[in-house]
Amino acid sequence: MNLIFLGPPGAGKGTQANLLSETLNIPQISTGDILRNSVRTGTPMGVRAKSYMDSGSLVPDEVVVGIVEERLQGADCSRGFILDGFPRTVAQADALDLMLTRLGKQIEHVLSMTVDDEELLTRIGGRRMCEKCGKGYHTLFDPPKITDHCDQCGSKLYQRDDDKVETMRKRLDEYYQKTAPLIQYYSQKELLRPIPGIGDIKDIQNRIVEVLKGS
Repeated sequence: MNLIFLGPPGAGKGTQANLLSETLNIPQISTGDILRNSVRTGTPMGVRAKSYMDSGSLVPDEVVVGIVEERLQGADCSRGFILDGFPRTVAQADALDLMLTRLGKQIEHVLSMTVDDEELLTRIGGRRMCEKCGKGYHTLFDPPKITDHCDQCGSKLYQRDDDKVETMRKRLDEYYQKTAPLIQYYSQKELLRPIPGIGDIKDIQNRIVEVLKGS
């Protein structure tokens, strides 16, 4: 089964993709992870990506798609894969379609996580990290026993810049401008499967499994 996860930052794409990867025994593919791995191992596309990164330039779509293509040819993708956070634009989606055609593969379902903005801001804005051991907390859903101090090592907690409300609003604006058009794109292809992203993690996972069974 070949799948794509869509959704705004904080919607739970990574968490749900990871759980589904274990359930279906197919790899979860994050472009950030495979980009770093390709650069580290020196694959042909990784070498090209590194030249852009070293110069401070954005890695162009053709290189990102090339790195995804390298990854999809791995033996563990023979039974399927989950693309987590890719494509991000309609142009990337078009390039992905062409690449999958070359590989003799096709996307079967696009799982679109739906969560309203205020819920997303609450989820992200409440995140805290230990400055020493890196353990994560949430001020509402998983608070430390002592305010602003880690349960494990006692060090102070901090809020990452990416988790601040002002930054989050900018990330949401970028998502709506660049990535949200993919919802219509895949809906027209009759591949879109909306998934309400509110509730317990296990409940959301059950919704996803039921949608896949019924599609």
